[in-house]
Amino acid sequence: MKRGVQMLGIFLAGVAPGIALLSYFYLKDKYEPEPIIMVFRTFIFGAILMFPIAFIEYIIETENIVGSHFGSAFFTSGLIEEFFKWSILFITAYRNVEFDEPFDGIVYGTSVALGFATAENILYLITNGVEFALNRALLPVSSHALFGVVMGYYVSKAKFTAGTKWGWILLSILAPAILHGIYNYILIHQSSWMTIMIPYMFFLWWLGMKKVQLAGLLSKVYLSKL
Repeated sequence: MKRGVQMLGIFLAGVAPGIALLSYFYLKDKYEPEPIIMVFRTFIFGAILMFPIAFIEYIIETENIVGSHFGSAFFTSGLIEEFFKWSILFITAYRNVEFDEPFDGIVYGTSVALGFATAENILYLITNGVEFALNRALLPVSSHALFGVVMGYYVSKAKFTAGTKWGWILLSILAPAILHGIYNYILIHQSSWMTIMIPYMFFLWWLGMKKVQLAGLLSKVYLSKL
């Protein structure tokens, strides 16, 4: 009984920040809110994605395929994780009829990212203890959400910009991968990481909210032309 209550507490602590952040960005869509079932589906796909990515990263680390700290931060964690999240976003949402205005990229981008972050968070808390829940909510879960905002913004630019789209598509992969790589490099490889991480998180929030604002303006202009 005690073990069951403990596991329930860990599960709730692991899920809560992801759901709270997803709700926040979902409610930012003031024009045509997305179907809950569609958002939930992308969230679940993002959560499932955590397991194959963890396996791939385990193989890379075990076989020492990427030998440097820089490569580990930017390739193993940054590029691989963001590329797979982008793949899920592209497959499940980009071509869906419900993705019908620019702000939708923010909603679906954060949904995939927070699904991944939530699954990762639950496993971390099971392994290391629920006492890390607050730090996990403020750093890894929040940062994944903001990487998802940036990815979703550029995916929307690709979808709703006439003409060549490859530049926006490439940017939708590389921009969050670089931001993610910087985050991991600070966290893992800097002895005084907290003094650098705090301003970096402020920067990520500023950048993310700027993309939210721009996506909202793009949706307003786009819908006014319909």
